[in-house]
Amino acid sequence: MNLSTPDIHFEMRDNIAVIRLTRPSKRNALSDGLVASIRNIFENLPEHAGAAVIDGDGEHFCAGLDLSELKERDAGQGMHHSRSWHVALERLQYGPVPVVAALHGAVVGGGLELASACHIRVADESTFYALPEGSRGIFVGGGGSVRIPRLIGVARMTDMMLTGRVYNAVDGERIGLAQYLVPTGSAFDKAFELAQRIATNAPLTNYALMHALPRIAEQPADQGFLTEALMCSIAQAAPEAKQRVRAFLEGRADKVQKG
Repeated sequence: MNLSTPDIHFEMRDNIAVIRLTRPSKRNALSDGLVASIRNIFENLPEHAGAAVIDGDGEHFCAGLDLSELKERDAGQGMHHSRSWHVALERLQYGPVPVVAALHGAVVGGGLELASACHIRVADESTFYALPEGSRGIFVGGGGSVRIPRLIGVARMTDMMLTGRVYNAVDGERIGLAQYLVPTGSAFDKAFELAQRIATNAPLTNYALMHALPRIAEQPADQGFLTEALMCSIAQAAPEAKQRVRAFLEGRADKVQKG
């Protein structure tokens, strides 16, 4: 199945899915078609995929919603449009493989919503973050009001939307918008390196980290402990987990080294 479209390029590099937004003349602004393509890709990833990298062509990762598609919508259409984004980005966040975002240039509005749905974010020094919806009379609609406060807190997101505050790459990494900060031009290489490492993990462990961990974080402690115990027992019962533990006990596995 060909998962590429004029707005998005898809390829497999061994067991790593590489997904690149290809609207550089629009700073990779998110159109309805592009969001639908993201959903289609994560619903149809090849079975041998172990991790994914999402990137943006040109100087920017993604400058947000394509506002040319917004002007004619009524309230009902706007609600259904927002819900379609929710479905697409949920397919990414709770999909079959962990996703690493390679951020550079603008990570703005809907672009930040897309990045916040990824599991790891690598930013280069050209990256900047903003949520300009407040100044444009609109509100986030791609899940940002749920995901972004979990990264940086409600107060910081409120400030960004009320004042138009822009965070540079260094400050963005400091407050939690990215987990890695690398030199300009190297975000994709670092993201791909991390994806390769992630793909070597036991699949059930990756599944638990994507699907169970965020839900445990939202549960009351007593429910979280039970969910953790159930997920722990399932993961450690897998044949691959038993092989990895045996390799460690027999001295055939790498030990943790100081970073």
